[in-house]
Amino acid sequence: MTVRVTWVQPEDLVGHELRQAAEDGRDAQAIARRWYEAGGAPAPERAGASTPPAPELRALAERLLDELALLESPLEIDEPTELAAIRAACPDWPAPRPAPTPVSRDRLHAAWLGRAAGCLLGKPVEKLPLDGIRALARATGNWPLTTWFTAEGLPAPLAATYPWNRRSAPDSLAENIDGMPEDDDLNYPLLTVLLLQRHGPSFTTGDLARLWLDELPAGRTFTAERVAYRNLLDGIEPPHTARYRNPFREWIGAQIRADVHGWTHPGDPSAAAEQAHRDAVLSHTANGVYGAMFTAAALAEAAGGESDVHGCLAAGLRVVPPRSRFAQAVLFGVAAARGGADFDAVADRLHAEYGGYHWVHVLPNAALLAAALTHAGGDFSRSICRAVSGGWDTDSNGATAGSLAGLLAGAPERLPGHWTTPLKNRLASSVPGFDSIGFDALAEQTHRLIQKEALCP
Repeated sequence: MTVRVTWVQPEDLVGHELRQAAEDGRDAQAIARRWYEAGGAPAPERAGASTPPAPELRALAERLLDELALLESPLEIDEPTELAAIRAACPDWPAPRPAPTPVSRDRLHAAWLGRAAGCLLGKPVEKLPLDGIRALARATGNWPLTTWFTAEGLPAPLAATYPWNRRSAPDSLAENIDGMPEDDDLNYPLLTVLLLQRHGPSFTTGDLARLWLDELPAGRTFTAERVAYRNLLDGIEPPHTARYRNPFREWIGAQIRADVHGWTHPGDPSAAAEQAHRDAVLSHTANGVYGAMFTAAALAEAAGGESDVHGCLAAGLRVVPPRSRFAQAVLFGVAAARGGADFDAVADRLHAEYGGYHWVHVLPNAALLAAALTHAGGDFSRSICRAVSGGWDTDSNGATAGSLAGLLAGAPERLPGHWTTPLKNRLASSVPGFDSIGFDALAEQTHRLIQKEALCP
């Protein structure tokens, strides 16, 4: 029996690294020619492993990955990873807040609920193409998207053409929801709570690495996080864990870990972004790191309770190098949303511009998130529905949109009940100490972190 471990096997990584090289401007044509002439495959479009497997190419794959790592990107000058260089590139970096801004448990409760609801909405259609998402929803009278996806009444041929996400459908379709099922988009915020409880806001990237090894099951990691986890087990120290044979280092993973960094710095986008950076560099570089910093800063602004959604997005952009592709993607998304009354047309425009990227890459998802939040104008239901209806990484975008819109709503009772009631105040998780925890209890724990009541060793 052969065990296929996705996202880490060298013969699967070469195609992804060649794609990354094309995106960041490195000339890898000679390396690509050697790979394909030897029978190597391009990057799988949607999966984590090629089919059929090619272990006989492993030795060549390892050599080519090392050669690809030596190629310099011409974009690196505008897309640095080190915090000092990022700050130097940001002329409008926000000033640190001299005094803490209060935030209520209710606002944090709404943020947790919003993140869960948005994630759950996107789970059954994760990995599906945009046409498939639209077809499934239209067939059940749910387009434009306004509520949970359902298989009830769905024509069998359509269900066969666009199968639901096999891991998610059993507990994320409307007829199956019974509390919030486990998802990495919720596991990582839980780990951040645990990180801050143990080490406080001065944690190091090394502290986070040890926490992962102690408390995060390897099988619950994907893409860049799984590569970083493997690198830790191989004795590679952070931040080198983010670069070594990691073609997913600019994907969305660090962004889905950023929420608690923002929530715990209400009104202080600068501190939130710096904290998110220490987390992100364990597994990501450049635009992958900016996704985390942007999200943390935007959420910190929202947690402060003094800005609308447009001010929150602007705050997020202030911690991102303006010449980076990430900043350009956010601005493209905002402009597309402002220029289109019909969100389907907005999404089509985004896919025309960013459809060449992998569906988990941070750039298309940043454009979509910015467009969805801008188009929704702060409304909770419209925010998560637009984020999910635009495709790509549906559960991650729904989660982040729900987190920010939940903060703006300010309290659980201000979120529509058809989104929150099925969650039953219960979250499943493999993170120790959090399985079946209530969202009200999570809000309380998060609030204690802000009040500096967490116990540190």
